[in-house]
Amino acid sequence: MKHFSAMVKARTMEFLRDRGTFFWNLLFPIVLVAGFAFAFSGGEDTLFTVGTLRQDTSAQTDVGVPQAMEDFLDIPQIEVIKYDGQKTADELVELVRQHQLDMAVDFQTREYFINDQSANGPILRRLLAGIQGDSNASAIQFNEQAVSGEPIRYVDWLVPGVIGMNMMFSCLFGVGFVIVRYRKNGVLKRLKATPVSAFSFVSAQMASRLLIVVVTSIVVYTGTNLFLGFTMRGSYLNLLLITMLGVVAMISLGLIFAARIKSEELASGLMNLITFPMIIFSGVFFSLEGTPQILQNAAVIFPLTHFIQGARSIMLEGAGLPQLIPNILYLLGFTGVSLAISSALFKWE
Repeated sequence: MKHFSAMVKARTMEFLRDRGTFFWNLLFPIVLVAGFAFAFSGGEDTLFTVGTLRQDTSAQTDVGVPQAMEDFLDIPQIEVIKYDGQKTADELVELVRQHQLDMAVDFQTREYFINDQSANGPILRRLLAGIQGDSNASAIQFNEQAVSGEPIRYVDWLVPGVIGMNMMFSCLFGVGFVIVRYRKNGVLKRLKATPVSAFSFVSAQMASRLLIVVVTSIVVYTGTNLFLGFTMRGSYLNLLLITMLGVVAMISLGLIFAARIKSEELASGLMNLITFPMIIFSGVFFSLEGTPQILQNAAVIFPLTHFIQGARSIMLEGAGLPQLIPNILYLLGFTGVSLAISSALFKWE
């Protein structure tokens, strides 16, 4: 325990003494969030977005669906996102409530959902009524269901992604890259001659980085929240839990790269090879909804995806632990597998 505490203290002090890295971890995400908040602070997009849920995903048109509804969805100014097999009706309603969709159409129950608090909702209602009046059908045969809810700003949606991205870089490069540098400079070789075991060394690296990343994430969230006022509908304890699990998962991924590599250049290249796909496909800056299913399936592989999904569901939807179980189990499983791989591959020299 004495050796473990000494290693944690030494690694933490090394980070704190590196002023450039320390302030980069704190200031960069704050500036990034503020920049996106300013860039997207203008008026809302005038494009109408409608989500649909059909019973038969192989058919373009459901049997018996009034032509008026099909004509309505064919309006060029309406972007139709098909959620067949991807979301439930309740999840579509939640998107309408959060103003992420202007309207949702459930072909299974013959219902459509409009949020009157949305600027585009009443307009879509009038468009639908106009098409109904011009059609030969006497009724639209779809029942309207009212939905209410305040809009989710883009910056509210963005902040879990930015914090997750900052965590990813800090964990991968703060642990994996540093251990590679230790091996290259002969530090690991000298540590091998001490009573410090490989388990104590790796555990100390994880504990130190976990402490650093969690504290910096709290500072980043608190600092940006002071002047942006984020939406927070869930529990801060749940948010802390998913953050810690996300940090440990990404540290364990960094340890795989650090297990044997001796070249800093090779380590940097391999880490960049994994970080950029995670930034693109984990939903840091934009949602993958509406993208090809193969991309959405690929995104599930990354631990960053599960952290961002969990954090967003807590902050924006008020999700509790039962709703977070899939993300929690994946992060725990990913951590266990990654640690097993890194332990099997680890070399002092």
